[in-house]
Amino acid sequence: MSYKIFIVAGEASGDLHGAGLVSALKDRIPQASFTGIGGEKMRNAGVDLLFTNTDLAVVGITEVLAQIIPIVRAFSLTVSWIRRERPDLVILIDYPEFNLMVAGRARKAGIPVFYYISPQVWAWRRGRVKKIRRRVDRMAVILPFEQEFFRSHHVKADFVGHPLVDTVWSGMSRTEFCTEHGLDPSLPLVGLVPGSRHGEVTRLFPVMSGAAGVIRAEMPQTQFVIPLAPTIDEGLLRIDEYPVFRTRDDRPAVCAGETYEAISASDVILATSGTVTLEAAVLGTPMVVTYRVSPVSGVLGRFLIHVQYASLVNLVAGREVVPELLQDQATPDALAEEVLFMLRDKARRMRMKEDLRDVTRRLGSGGAAGRAADLALEIIERNRIR
Repeated sequence: MSYKIFIVAGEASGDLHGAGLVSALKDRIPQASFTGIGGEKMRNAGVDLLFTNTDLAVVGITEVLAQIIPIVRAFSLTVSWIRRERPDLVILIDYPEFNLMVAGRARKAGIPVFYYISPQVWAWRRGRVKKIRRRVDRMAVILPFEQEFFRSHHVKADFVGHPLVDTVWSGMSRTEFCTEHGLDPSLPLVGLVPGSRHGEVTRLFPVMSGAAGVIRAEMPQTQFVIPLAPTIDEGLLRIDEYPVFRTRDDRPAVCAGETYEAISASDVILATSGTVTLEAAVLGTPMVVTYRVSPVSGVLGRFLIHVQYASLVNLVAGREVVPELLQDQATPDALAEEVLFMLRDKARRMRMKEDLRDVTRRLGSGGAAGRAADLALEIIERNRIR
């Protein structure tokens, strides 16, 4: 018996998790075909992509408006395909504004909807949980507190663990990584991780580069590495424009495809708030977390966001494990001060590493994609019996 499944992952992290889920489903139903929206990892896992997600990954109200044309086009292609092909299941991964509209159209067409990796409705715009209850048949959630939240709102949700527990690991030692990239493993190494969305990089990399200048003025032997997300081209960084990186000897090591190796090798990373903070937690790398959106989005966010912390690490821990510098606090001097404090205080880094191990334990023991695939298959089989 053949199965048709449509899957949407609008961002780089969703592409990774979507690929894992597709692989797990193929193990269970080899005859299934997959179509959807995603990136290279999902394509490599066997998904026929209607639209790549490179232009879809934006955060903030004004940022969405700037990318409205590709978003509308992707939505139109998605709805047309679902109506024409009538898949056995629609799988949605995070990316709530887009995916909840897709869920509504799928529900009207009588097609079951499975949400893997919850929208962060517990953090902001909680009214969207009503849409989820009406439009989604079942959810597989990956943060330990999400199951209780959704069940309290009468949404069928199961905690399956976090897929990063299975996928995050470094294939190199610090010495091997440094040798490959011309770095000295005996000197301090700071990772600059400006995000996987174009808007994040253009807003945050200049600030991170400014912080790098302050750090190097205080600790001249500090080295820098920039792990590039697959959605980001190195040219977007415009590295040569920053005085701290002006000469060949001062340039950071830029690496693509070795994000986990770069983070694992770093003494500290300066990280954009998002999935990368949990990746660094699993790798045990201390971090300083930062984020900026446009001033308009920032003002609106203060009224809409209902959680104490921005970073997933602190949310999972239920307390401040890593420092967060957001919006106007995210200045080069402030970021550099936190990084320098950590570089100079080994005891603080060790305490943070222990806290990060506790966060990792809370994410589960592995096998998230397999458990999510079992839930998805349940929905398909139940719907076919009907």
